Amino acid sequence: MKSIRSRLLAMLLVFIIIPYFLSVLLIYCHTKQKAEQHELADSRDQIQKTAEDLEEYYEDLLDLPYILYRNPDLFRIFEKGFESAIYFNQLEIDKGMKTFYLMRREIRQIRIYIAKGEDSFTVYDAMVSPRKHQPEIMRQLAIRRLMGSKSNVLIEPPHRIQNYHRSANVPQSDKTMVLTIHHKMVDVLSNEVLGVVTIDFDLNRLADICSRITHGVDETVYLTDSNGYVMYASDPGLIGSRPDSQDQAAMLTSIGRGNPGDIVLSNKLTGALNDWQLTKFTSSRLLYRDARETAYSSMMVGGGMMLLGLIMVSIISDRITRPIRLLSRKIRRIEGGNMDVPFNSMGKDEIGHLERHIKEMMNRINTHIERQYKLEIENRTNQFRALKSQINPHFLYNALQSIGAVALRSHNPEVYRLITSLSKMMRYTIRGNQWTTVRKEIEHVEAYLLLQAERFRSDFQYTIAIEEALLDFRIPAMIIQPLVENFFKHGVEEGWHEAQLRIYAEMNNDRVTLAVENDGPGLADEPLRALRNKLYGIGHDESNADDHIGLKNIHDRLVLNYGWNAGIILESDNGQGFKVLLVIPVLSGEGALA
Repeated sequence: MKSIRSRLLAMLLVFIIIPYFLSVLLIYCHTKQKAEQHELADSRDQIQKTAEDLEEYYEDLLDLPYILYRNPDLFRIFEKGFESAIYFNQLEIDKGMKTFYLMRREIRQIRIYIAKGEDSFTVYDAMVSPRKHQPEIMRQLAIRRLMGSKSNVLIEPPHRIQNYHRSANVPQSDKTMVLTIHHKMVDVLSNEVLGVVTIDFDLNRLADICSRITHGVDETVYLTDSNGYVMYASDPGLIGSRPDSQDQAAMLTSIGRGNPGDIVLSNKLTGALNDWQLTKFTSSRLLYRDARETAYSSMMVGGGMMLLGLIMVSIISDRITRPIRLLSRKIRRIEGGNMDVPFNSMGKDEIGHLERHIKEMMNRINTHIERQYKLEIENRTNQFRALKSQINPHFLYNALQSIGAVALRSHNPEVYRLITSLSKMMRYTIRGNQWTTVRKEIEHVEAYLLLQAERFRSDFQYTIAIEEALLDFRIPAMIIQPLVENFFKHGVEEGWHEAQLRIYAEMNNDRVTLAVENDGPGLADEPLRALRNKLYGIGHDESNADDHIGLKNIHDRLVLNYGWNAGIILESDNGQGFKVLLVIPVLSGEGALA
């Protein structure tokens, strides 16, 4: 017979250690895969965001020359030429060109070519050069391509800055690589070409945008236009070049370090940069470095825990085998119903601690059972007392009927009629139905009006005009009577005894409108506006909870049941009369004709 210790070791090895090792291995593989996918997706998101930033940046650059159309002095030069336009305001022209030059930090040089007169001038370092006759500008390759294109702009690949005007403005020491944009100035009405604006931009801002997606020398990026020219690259020697098809593979290998595990991410640009391509080369070792470090760490932790588990299993199996058998016997006696099992050993080790807690647990269980039994008895007693203290609504109805019978025997039919109306109102109110018909709601209102007429004994008059076809229209309960109650609260009780109340309904297309109006007191424009804001607002204003009772409650119920096409409309003719319209859409469900 095998010992308990050996069997325990075998069981722990089979059911804990081996599954734990397999789970650690699976977690390592899963973590590594997920982390690599996350890093790759994050890199794709970064290159997508950089592509969008590039599109937005170039859009700003391409739209920059349109500012010249809004400068009348500058634009007059394009229309009339220097001979006719320079005498208008030369100082404003110089000031406008300097301001245009300083609009963006990347602008290195501007050349303005005027078609009429074939003159040009440049702006460099915020200094405007004298004009110069240069008809050869129109024969330049880039300008010829611009004139032959349907587009008004042409982006030239990066190159060393040129001294367009052969003036002293541009020093020979300036070897800045610039990106040139040629803009065709056109008369909007005649579509006549008035001239060309050439702007040189340095590549600092472009480098800032592209470098966001690179981290160290193991990652490179380059941007090419639709013709294959390298507009930007991490290697400055490639900027402005156009590799042919034979050198393309060699260039890509050079950029990507030539490692087979390198990853290439590419994104095509749209809009003004259509068919441009942003490409990023990154080493798989760098891209997945954090992912692999995380996976390796989890693997090492798992291995350490597994080794520690083996040691702990060996120690525990040796120390607790014998006390566990004794404890198991005691537990079996408790299972048999013996709640007075003695725990006399009370050792100072874990088993002794467990025994003490089992004993305490048994005491708490017995105490809890006793307390729960007493609470259950007390709860049933309280329920019985609550049931005895409840008032049976049928007793109230029967009591009212008995009082009515006494009134009839006393030859007082008026009292019987009032008691009957009160009984109807109580039955309608207490029944708790959420839906009713217009007919039943009007019957409830008529019972209420009968009681109010007896109460005030005034000359107020009311009319109820509702077509027979609408009496069976289903509506939420208790939406008309509160409006009639407001008439008495804000009208009759305040002295408007001769006011007239009118209740009517009409159906227009796909909605039913229930109206409650009176010719008594109304609201001025400002109080009416405040009431509407309170009615259509969200929440509940406790400071005015008693004003215009039920209006907001009714409005919210209509919106809840029918949507935002339903609700209350308030009208008042500058303080004279008050009208409340209940707008209810005709639906196929609860709001349909019964």
